[in-house]
Amino acid sequence: MTDIAAIARLIEPEAQALGFDLVRVKMFGGDSDPTLQVMAERPDTRQLTIDDCADLSRRISDLFDAMEAEGRDPIDHAYRLEVSSPGIDRPLTRLKDYADWAGHEARITLAEKMDGRKQFKGELKGIDADAASISMETGDGALHVLPFAAIEDAKLTMTDRLIAATQPLSTEGADEYEAEEQD
Repeated sequence: MTDIAAIARLIEPEAQALGFDLVRVKMFGGDSDPTLQVMAERPDTRQLTIDDCADLSRRISDLFDAMEAEGRDPIDHAYRLEVSSPGIDRPLTRLKDYADWAGHEARITLAEKMDGRKQFKGELKGIDADAASISMETGDGALHVLPFAAIEDAKLTMTDRLIAATQPLSTEGADEYEAEEQD
């Protein structure tokens, strides 16, 4: 079994060397299509360009190839490497994400029920010590404080407000990529 926490510890310095923050490392696809997903972002734009993804992918591949040559392969089976930006409806994986995206809608799923439910959808209110706060959009709009350690999965919900708040990347060079694809 692949130790994702150990893999993330290997990848984080590679991302930081390029000036990126690591957002998430996840293995999915099961035995039929194992994929190592790496999400990172530039702290100033909260996104990555295609070139950024390629640069990080090469660094990770070079590191893992060197480790394999030394007999210390971090993933002992074939897999696909996917490096991407977290996107607009990004996963919330770090406590700081809940503070950074306060005021936006999110869906949070807990590992076990709390207050009689596992799923919470509403407006993020921020953080309180090691817990995320969310105000429910349905019912009484109650504020729920969810321990970060209890959160199994969380992501922003696509809204007009979120789209407006997301800084668009430059389209400079897009014509060149388009021309290359048509050749």
